[in-house]
Amino acid sequence: MESLKPKLFSTLKNYSGKQFSADLLSGIIVGIVALPLAIAFGIASGVAPEKGIYTAIIAGFIISFLGGSKVQIGGPTGAFVVIVYGIVQKYGLEGLTIATLMAGVILIIMGFARLGSVIKFIPYPLVVGFTTGIALIIFSSQIKDFFGLQMENVPSNFFMKWRDYVWHFNKINLSAVVIGGITTVMVFAWPVKWSRVPGSLVALVLSVVAVKYFDLPVETIGKKFGEIKSSFPGISMPSISLESFEMLIRPAFTIALLGGIESLLSAIVADGMIGGNHRSNMELIAQGTANVFSALFGGIPATGAIARTATNVKNGGRTPVAGIVHAFVLLLIVLFVGQYASMIPMACLAGILVVVAYNMSEWHSFISILKSQRGDAAILLITFILTVVVDLTVAIEIGMILAAFQFMRRMAQVSHVNIVTDTSEEQADEDDPRAIVNYKVPKGVEVFEIKGPFFFGAAYKFKEAMQRTQKRPKILIIRMRSVPVIDTTGVKAIKEVYNQSKHAGTKFIISGMQPEPYEVFEKSGFIDEMGRENIVGNIEAALVRANEILSGSSR
Repeated sequence: MESLKPKLFSTLKNYSGKQFSADLLSGIIVGIVALPLAIAFGIASGVAPEKGIYTAIIAGFIISFLGGSKVQIGGPTGAFVVIVYGIVQKYGLEGLTIATLMAGVILIIMGFARLGSVIKFIPYPLVVGFTTGIALIIFSSQIKDFFGLQMENVPSNFFMKWRDYVWHFNKINLSAVVIGGITTVMVFAWPVKWSRVPGSLVALVLSVVAVKYFDLPVETIGKKFGEIKSSFPGISMPSISLESFEMLIRPAFTIALLGGIESLLSAIVADGMIGGNHRSNMELIAQGTANVFSALFGGIPATGAIARTATNVKNGGRTPVAGIVHAFVLLLIVLFVGQYASMIPMACLAGILVVVAYNMSEWHSFISILKSQRGDAAILLITFILTVVVDLTVAIEIGMILAAFQFMRRMAQVSHVNIVTDTSEEQADEDDPRAIVNYKVPKGVEVFEIKGPFFFGAAYKFKEAMQRTQKRPKILIIRMRSVPVIDTTGVKAIKEVYNQSKHAGTKFIISGMQPEPYEVFEKSGFIDEMGRENIVGNIEAALVRANEILSGSSR
């Protein structure tokens, strides 16, 4: 059960005062960094700014307290902006709460089902495709506030949005452009040596001061959303019906999958920075629990945040205590200075999100994959286009289907079925001491060899190879020494050939079966059907068995 033990309990065994000081300082810095991001992500997601802060507090605390990573920082992230905004527009705030709650339960189930290691194998082109698509959507959503355009409503459709931007570009607010531009430059080019005081916070403070003392005509959080409450919400359980469950199960799965991918990617990056080893299943359980409680307190979906996690590591955080401190810092900010956040200009938050979008875009990886294999490039482009033009949920579903088909194709390509009785078929394997060229195969015996994973993507090769056999041998030997795995379709294909051979009077022998395929055959009942004496360990035993059958000493 070690994999389901939170890292906090492991790290506290040898915890020191020196490490606490480092975690405390790092937690304070990360909390300050997280404030503008939490507000920005909340607004970009189509909800009130304080909901982003509540999420950072609740999810940040739970992910650090229960998580499987020493340094993971959790909270709202840019990855969720698109899906959350879409849910809010289509199903309202209650729909978002229900979907987030359901996603949390799904993540918890995935963690207890030990699916953490599986999620990490999501194809990279798929991840880059929807991540770059999300980045483009976030960038597009900030154009209005960045330029201070006088628009009442911004269309959700990507192309209509840019069409309306073009129509309103004659109404640019120069004050907003200056604030947004300076913020972008400060966040993007902030000197590393000053990283303990984040550029986003400095830009935020300067923009508030400039708006207040120069009375700049720009939209602020207060003008758009009203004053941010200096209080913390209570628990509120949403009303979940069968209808709402059916309606929101797809977006809930999207949130869960996206949250799982992002959190485990962040944990892997953190492991590389500190030389650690996270517990992926416990991380999923923590992420799920965090999303359940975030929903109950009126928050939005949360996951591991790569940028904030990296900030934590760079500032000396080495245990989950830093993440817990970061959550308490945000709580204190909300309780004592939250009302001042209403004076933050929307253009400043837009500038911060422009940098977030750029960092998310992974354009180097995007171009690299485009130049790689056509299958990977196709998955990348289709996922990217569907994310931008249609919907993130659809993009992930279609992308996963395409990736599965590509996987099947590639596995089929590495699987081979050959007749090896004719020594010319095995000239390349002459160095193999158990190549068939080193044995005398009795007349009337044919030997076929299957190489590679034998599953539904490769079963047809076996059938085709067997159908090409013009004559029916007395005995058919199937070598499976190079088959590491087999699925039900593979078993079915061999059963069909066995039944055809039996009908034609051909005896059937299988040699060299590895443990996993043997177990699959055992459970299917095929071994008893064939006769255990016809399942042998190697080609020598198979040929001995063939000679016994030919001599009539065995049925």
